[in-house]
Amino acid sequence: MIRYIFTICMILFVVGCQTDETNSQQPTENEELITEAPTKEPVEPTVTVMVAEPIDVEPVEAPATNTANADVTFVRATSTGEDTWTFHVTVEHPDTGWEDYADGWDVVLPDGTVVKPDAASPFTRLLAHPHENEQPFTRSQSNITIPADITSITVRAHDLVDGFGGKEVIVDLSAVSGTDFEITR
Repeated sequence: MIRYIFTICMILFVVGCQTDETNSQQPTENEELITEAPTKEPVEPTVTVMVAEPIDVEPVEAPATNTANADVTFVRATSTGEDTWTFHVTVEHPDTGWEDYADGWDVVLPDGTVVKPDAASPFTRLLAHPHENEQPFTRSQSNITIPADITSITVRAHDLVDGFGGKEVIVDLSAVSGTDFEITR
């Protein structure tokens, strides 16, 4: 917009300068042509600034912030075989009943693959009912196969209404513990 106004001003300035040159005094048939340099005062160029009419602009709403609030607060992972684990995941969510509750949690590999013991399940661990009177709550899932070369996984919880987006826990499977996880071998 500023560039547009600047361009308009420059055009008007140039046109104003050209108008001043064409309006400079020329001898008429009753006047003599002065051969000496004129001692005319310098003419200040006039600049006309045009102000554009206001434009009605539709307000743009800021993107909605994620309101998902199913938080994973702690993870205990127990090795039960060569590549098999049991996960005990603590979830906190303000369940209000069947209309809004934490309905599952996932174990996610670094490449984004969700590990599910049952391929038909929507989550690593499906939470089949609300826990409005038990917060936070811990639920376990066994037979989770994690390839031996994977040393870090992410555990996330899902909210029936708002989806994923609450606090996640990154578990370092090569460590013994961290701030929000513990490993048992």
